[in-house]
Amino acid sequence: MALTLPRISRTRLTVAVAVTAVLAVGAPAAYATLDGEGGPSRAAGSAATTAARGKPFTETRLFFGTERPDGGPAVTDKQFLRFIDQQVTPDFPDGLTVQDGRGQWRDSNGKIERERSYELILLYPTAEDRRRDAQIEEIRGDYEKAFKQDSVARLDERTRVDF
Repeated sequence: MALTLPRISRTRLTVAVAVTAVLAVGAPAAYATLDGEGGPSRAAGSAATTAARGKPFTETRLFFGTERPDGGPAVTDKQFLRFIDQQVTPDFPDGLTVQDGRGQWRDSNGKIERERSYELILLYPTAEDRRRDAQIEEIRGDYEKAFKQDSVARLDERTRVDF
């Protein structure tokens, strides 16, 4: 015995099957760009999106103060650059950036401290995050110890880099 559906039910069934098929085919393509590797892609004739450039990297910024909490002399440019040459460059020989700055922060007594500072910018492939983390933490600890600092601030961001 053949099953006969009313005309309206067959239309709804056909639409439901068509929508399910479109969603099933389109979903893998939509999720493929969420893995962090693909980035947005340019659809034929669409100017709304652009292709992602570069490779996935991590950018770490370290902020080094120069005033000593114990009242000793401030860290000089010569001392800081020697620290970079001896403690940072061996682990990051491919390149780094150092910028001069002026910073402020609230100390443990609630006083606003202002000081000359340095910003160190490091870029490395995200695949190296675990190994680089240990090296960066060693740099922070070495600076705190060598120059009697309370802390060295750290900022990490994922980005894409093209050289």
